[in-house]
Amino acid sequence: MPSLSLGFRLAVIILLGSILTVASITTIAYQALVDDFETLLTQQQLSETRRIANEVDERLQLKLDVLAESAAAMTDGQSLLSPHGIQEQLDRQRLLRELFPDGIIVFDDKATAIAENFYVEGRIGTNYGDRDHFRRAIRTRQPVISRPIMGRTTGVPLVSFVAPIETDDGDLVGLLGGTINLGKTSLIPAAMRNRLQDENEIFKVIDVENFLYIEGGPVTDKRVQSLPSPGQDPLVDAALSGITFGKVKDSRGRELIYAASHLERIGWMFIRAVPYERATAPAQSSFMEFLGISAGIGLLIALFSFLASRSATLPLARITRAIESMAKNPARGQQLPVTGSSETRKLAAAFNDLMRERDAISTMKENFVSNVSHELRTPLTSLNGALRLLTSGTAGALPDQAREMTELAARNGERLQLLISDLLDFNKLSAGQMKVSLSSQPLSPILEATIASQAALAEEHELKLEIVGDIDQIVLTDPNRLRQVLDNFVNNAIKFSPANGTITVSTQRTGPNHTRITVSDSGEGVPAHFEKSLFQRFSQAEVGAAKSIKGTGLGLAICRELASLMQGTVGYYYDRGAHFWVEIPNSAPAEDRGA
Repeated sequence: MPSLSLGFRLAVIILLGSILTVASITTIAYQALVDDFETLLTQQQLSETRRIANEVDERLQLKLDVLAESAAAMTDGQSLLSPHGIQEQLDRQRLLRELFPDGIIVFDDKATAIAENFYVEGRIGTNYGDRDHFRRAIRTRQPVISRPIMGRTTGVPLVSFVAPIETDDGDLVGLLGGTINLGKTSLIPAAMRNRLQDENEIFKVIDVENFLYIEGGPVTDKRVQSLPSPGQDPLVDAALSGITFGKVKDSRGRELIYAASHLERIGWMFIRAVPYERATAPAQSSFMEFLGISAGIGLLIALFSFLASRSATLPLARITRAIESMAKNPARGQQLPVTGSSETRKLAAAFNDLMRERDAISTMKENFVSNVSHELRTPLTSLNGALRLLTSGTAGALPDQAREMTELAARNGERLQLLISDLLDFNKLSAGQMKVSLSSQPLSPILEATIASQAALAEEHELKLEIVGDIDQIVLTDPNRLRQVLDNFVNNAIKFSPANGTITVSTQRTGPNHTRITVSDSGEGVPAHFEKSLFQRFSQAEVGAAKSIKGTGLGLAICRELASLMQGTVGYYYDRGAHFWVEIPNSAPAEDRGA
C-alpha cells in the first residue's frame, strides 16, 4: 500500500474497518445470544430438578406425618397395645397401607419387630436397634427417615420410616415403622416420570451413598441399578463431582446442558439434562436476522465513508504539494492560501501561524545569541584576564588568603566562560555542528578538577565530595566537555542532597573498552513518572524541598548530546539515592594506536 494515495488507502481502511466492525459485532452478538439461551436453559433445568426434589421431599414428609399420627394409636396412653389390638390397628389404617405398600411394622422399645401388616419371613423377632435411624428415633423421640439401605430380610434397597410410640407421660414403649421397596415402588409419581423422560431429555435419580440408579439407569425395564464405573458415564461423573450445573459430553459425544439438585434428607441426587442444540437453535435464528440487518447497515456506512474520504483528501493533497514546494525553497514570510472547506482552511491557517511563529522564534534566537555574545562573553573575558594577571603576580604579590580567593575566582570565571560558550554553542548542538576534540587523557586530573571546582559550593551546602574507584585510567575524551558533563552532575547532586551527606564520584570498568563515571548522592532521586523525560530539553522535575531551584532545563540534555559526540552514553538509576552516570571509551594502548 505505500505506493497508493492517501485517499485510496483511507477508503480501503474504512471499508475493511466497517467489515471487521460488523463481523466483530455479529460474532459478539451471536456468542451473547448463545450464552443467554444457555444460561436460561441451565436455569430451567436447575429449577426443574429443585422442584422435583422439593416435591419428593414433601411426599416423604407426608408419609412421615401420617406414620407419626398412626403411632399414637398404638398405645392406650399407659402402655403398648396388646398384640391383638396392634393387629386391629394395622388392619384399620388403610391410608397407612397405601403410603407404605411394602410393609408396616411395630417394634418394641428396643427396636425388635413384634407385629407386621403382612407376613415376611424372618422379620418378626429381628432387632433393628443397630440401624442408625432407629437409634436417632429412640434418642430424639422424633420421626425419622433413613437413607436408602439394604433390607436385612428382603435383601433389596429400602427407605425406612420410623416414628416413636409414647405414653401420655412421654415414656417410649415402642416404634412404628413403614418401608418403601425402591425396587418395586417409586417415590416419584408416574405422571412426573413420563413427563421428564423422552428421547431428547435425560432424567436420572442417583443414590450417592450406595452408588445406585434409583431412576434412569441404562436398563429401561429395571428401576434400581448399580452405577457404572467412573469414566463410563460423563454426566454422572460431572454431577457427582459437586458441580451442580454446566455442560458435559455424554458417552456418545453429544454435548448436554445439565443441572443437579441434592436431596440431603435421603442422600439422592436428581439430574436433568437436555441437548446443547436447544440453546444454539434459537440463537442461530436470531443471529441470522441480526446479521442481515448489520451487513446492510455496514455496507451503507462503508459506501458513505468511502465517498467522504475521497472528497476530504483532495484538498489535503493540494496543501501537501504547497508545503513540499515551500520546504524545497524555504524563505521567511511564506504562506499557504486559506481556501477550501472549513477543515482545510483551518489547517492552512494553523500552518501559516506555525510559519510566523517559526520566523519569530528564529529572530528571537538570533537576537538572544547576539546579546549573550556581546553582553556577557566580552566583559567576562576581560574579568578573567584581570584575574589571571592578579594570580600571576603582575600587579604585585598578594596575601595568601587574597591569592587563594583570587585563584578560586579565576577558576570559576573560566568555568563560567565555558558554560556561556556552551550556551552559545547550543544551536550548534541542535544543528549537529558542535565539534569535540577527542584525545587520550588521564582520568584522574579531570575528576580532581571537578571536585576542586565544586568544593566551595559543596561546603556551602554542608556536603562532602569524594572520589572512589580506579581513577588511574586513560580515556578517549574531550577533557573540557567531560568536565562540563561531570560538573553538571555534581552541581545537581549538591542542589538536591540533604545536608551533612556525601556526594561520591566513582569509576568502574564496564567492559574491556569502556569506563563508567557515576555521581551518587543520598537525595530523594527523580520522580518515577519523570525518568523518561530526564535527559530531554527544557525538562525539570520538582523534588522535595528543591522545588524552588530553577534553571534552564538544558543541562542534562546538553550532557546527553556531549556524551554522544564523545562516543559515550549517559544514564540514571535510583538506589538509596540518585546515581547519574556517563560512560566513555577507554584509550587504546600505544601499540594498538600505532598499529
